[in-house]
Amino acid sequence: MRICLIAEGSYPYVTGGVSSWIHSLITEMQEHEFIVYAIGAETKQKGKFRYELPPNLVEVKEIFLDEYLFEEKRWGKRYNLSTSERNNLVSLVNGSNEVNWKELFDLIKSNKFENVGEFLSSKDYFDLVEYLGKNEYSQVPFTELFWTVNSMILPLFLTIRHEVPKADIYHSVSTGYAGVVGALAKCLYDKPLLLTEHGIYSREREEEIIKADWVKGYFKDLWINYFYTLSNSIYETSDKVITLFNRNKEIEIELGCPEDKILIIPNGVDVINYSNLLKAPDDGIIRIGAIVRVVPIKDIKTMIQSFALVEREVPNVELFIMGPADEDDAYYEECIQLVDALGVSKVTFTGMVQVKEYVGQMDILMLTSISEGQPLAILEGLASSKPFVCTNVGGCRELINGSGDDDFGNAGFIAPVMHYEEIANYVIQLCKNANLREKMGVNGFNRVKNKYKRSEFIAAYRNLYQSVGG
Repeated sequence: MRICLIAEGSYPYVTGGVSSWIHSLITEMQEHEFIVYAIGAETKQKGKFRYELPPNLVEVKEIFLDEYLFEEKRWGKRYNLSTSERNNLVSLVNGSNEVNWKELFDLIKSNKFENVGEFLSSKDYFDLVEYLGKNEYSQVPFTELFWTVNSMILPLFLTIRHEVPKADIYHSVSTGYAGVVGALAKCLYDKPLLLTEHGIYSREREEEIIKADWVKGYFKDLWINYFYTLSNSIYETSDKVITLFNRNKEIEIELGCPEDKILIIPNGVDVINYSNLLKAPDDGIIRIGAIVRVVPIKDIKTMIQSFALVEREVPNVELFIMGPADEDDAYYEECIQLVDALGVSKVTFTGMVQVKEYVGQMDILMLTSISEGQPLAILEGLASSKPFVCTNVGGCRELINGSGDDDFGNAGFIAPVMHYEEIANYVIQLCKNANLREKMGVNGFNRVKNKYKRSEFIAAYRNLYQSVGG
């Protein structure tokens, strides 16, 4: 079969997490051909792949959300939209009613306008914003509303107007833009559509928007509702929705996804790959590691603040932040400045590394994210018999403490998001108790060995593809 994986902001431009998951899926299923429909943020990423592409990956279709900058457009055209078309556009922006996605796709992909920028320069678009201004945002400056709505729908329209490659199965690995492209493929070709949600995309966007300085307060709800509307497109049209743990399933149902569509397929790891790891020298130093990209959603700043407290209490301690630091240069610089401001002396940003060359040398692992799915970093760490201190996000508690009939015992500690003092206290407790570190490391190893097998994860998707694709 030919399977089209639709990914936003991940493979093949970013390593770890969802990207590693995609790469594993492709490399383990040599019997199938894959296409990756890759949605990136900026055109400058074009062709800059972080992975050696497997031979059964026959195409990478690249789409970039800043392509509108290169479009020519004319102002002031009139398209004579129908009442239904206008209502769909209003519903898309303000979430007042359900969007008829097929009608919206037909409009955006039609020959009525030459490009997206031209439509957003038209009298019809002006009328849309004027309606929103009069009925919902009468106290907001019109120009602010005009450009806010423009920035919301422009990348979506741009993405929809691109051609979708033909395949036997379409598989979106998030909602958002990737979910909309999946829904579009379903409308165009009437082929099976799958969705795998690692984290809850719409909730992650909500958290970002609430904290964002670039979104003014009176527009935050507008943005948040918009991303929930995008997620609904694939909840409605997908044949199956796969999530990684039960709490995500509950959230998806709350957000309107039909329960009978949802399957739970956990991630998996092959513990044999983490045997015979390189050990640290017996020099009395406690080494703390974090397998993580240096980006805001991983909240590296909280990690640094926690380590500053640990370093005061445990002088023979070092922190290794293991992962790429070039995805958000400004945030990386802020992290370096925080290290300097706190006077922390034993933090090393390793950059991109082979995890297995480092993780065996660590005594404790940390993850301080503000949002996660079911982190591969934790599975890799537990497969290496390392105890964890991590925040209570996504499936982290289930991985660390177990659930249901799981009696393997705790593999570390769970702390509230951004609570650097509590995180530090747990790390200090592990630093001072070698027996506890060893016991929790064994608990975690036994959990992933028995409940999170890579072979079972691959087999589940192989069977799923066969069942929906024939």
